[in-house]
Amino acid sequence: MALGLYDSKFKNPLVRWIDTRLPVFSLVDNTVGSKRPEPANLNYFWNFGSLAGLMLMVQIVTGIILAMHYTPNVDMAFASVEHIMRDVNYGWLLRYIHANGASMFFIVVYIHIFRGLYYGSYKSPRELLWMLGVVILLLMMATAFMGYVLPWGQMSFWGATVITGLFSAIPYVGDTIQQLLLGGFSVDNPTLNRFFSLHYLLPFVILGVVFLHVWTLQLTGSNNPLGIEPNGEQDLLPFHPYYTTKDLFGVAVFIAFFAAFVFYAPNMLGHPDNYIPADPVVTPAHIVPEWYFLPFYAILRAFTQPFLGIDAKLLGVLAMFAAIAVLFILPWLDTSKVRSTTFRPIYKWFFWVLLADCVVLTMAGGKPAGGVWLTISQVATGYYFFHFLILLPVLGWLETPKKLPESIIQPVVKGA
Repeated sequence: MALGLYDSKFKNPLVRWIDTRLPVFSLVDNTVGSKRPEPANLNYFWNFGSLAGLMLMVQIVTGIILAMHYTPNVDMAFASVEHIMRDVNYGWLLRYIHANGASMFFIVVYIHIFRGLYYGSYKSPRELLWMLGVVILLLMMATAFMGYVLPWGQMSFWGATVITGLFSAIPYVGDTIQQLLLGGFSVDNPTLNRFFSLHYLLPFVILGVVFLHVWTLQLTGSNNPLGIEPNGEQDLLPFHPYYTTKDLFGVAVFIAFFAAFVFYAPNMLGHPDNYIPADPVVTPAHIVPEWYFLPFYAILRAFTQPFLGIDAKLLGVLAMFAAIAVLFILPWLDTSKVRSTTFRPIYKWFFWVLLADCVVLTMAGGKPAGGVWLTISQVATGYYFFHFLILLPVLGWLETPKKLPESIIQPVVKGA
C-alpha cells in the first residue's frame, strides 16, 4: 500500500482508485455488505427495517420536488398545493405519494418497533441501537407534524394551534417556547415559514441518525426470533443472496399495498376538513391530528383534573412525552434474562394486551373528548404505563421462561 492510501479490496479500477483515496465504498460494504453474515432464522418481520429506509428515501425525493412548487405564505400556501395537484405534471401523483408515504412510513416503523418489543431487540448489547431508533421516531413525529401544517387547510391550521398551545402549559418557559415556535403570538406566516424550513431540514437529520442506527447494528449484529446469539458458522447466512432476495420480495408486496392507497384511496387516511382553506375564525367541530399521532393524543386528553397541584393540561403534556420517554429506558425496565417473548409463556399474553391497548388508544384519540371514550382512553393510558413501569420489571423477576436452544440451527435440525 502506498503511503497515505487506503488498502482497498475492490477489483474495479475506478472504484479502487476512489476507494484508496476516500474509502466510502469500503465503509458501505462493511456496514451493509453483501457478504455480511446474519442469523439464519430471520423472518419477514426483519424486512421492516429496510422498508423504513426505502420510505425515508421516497419521502425525501418527493419532498424535494414538491418544495420546488410550494409557496410558504399563508395567502398562497393552499393555492400552491392546488396548483401542484392540478397544473404540475404528475403533481397529483407526487403529492399523494408524499402524503400517503408519511402514513406508510409510520406503519412500517410501528411494526418495526413492536417486532423489537416482542423479540427483545432492545436488550444488551443493543441498548444504544434501540435508543437511536426512538430518536428516529421522535424526529419522524416532529417532521410529520410540521408537514401536516403546510397544506394550510382547516385541520392544518387548528392542529398547529392546539399542539403548539400545549407548550404554554410548561411552567416558566412554556410561553417562550410557544412564541419561538410560532414566531409570534399566534399561528401565522412566520409559523408557516418556520415549519416549512424545519420540515425540509429534519429528514436529512433523520438520515444521519439512520446512518448511526445502521452502523450500531453492524457492530452489535442483528437479533433473531430466538433471541440467542449465533453459535458458529452453522447459525449464519450471508446477507446476499438470502436476505437481499427476501427484502426484495417484501418491497414488492409493500409497494403493491402502498400503490393501492395512492391510486384507489388517496384521501382515506387524511381528513376532509383539510380541503377547506384555513380560517382562523371558524373552528372545526372536532380537531384531530393524523392517525399516527392518535394514541399520544388520547393520552394527552386522558387527564381532565389537576393532581397534587399540577394542572390537568400540564399532566397531559407530561404523560404524552413520558409515553415516548419510557421507551428510552426500556432496556433497563425489562428484568427478564430472556430476550424473546417466544420463551416467556406469561408475558406473551401481556404483549398482545399491550398491542390491543395501543389500538384502543388510537381509536379513542380519534373520538370527541368526552363520554365513554374519555373513560376508555383513561383506562388505556393507565395500562400503557402500568405495562412498562410495573408489569415488565415485576414479571421479569417472577416468570420462569422456557429452556432456550443451544444454537439457532438446533430447532431446525430437531424439526427435520
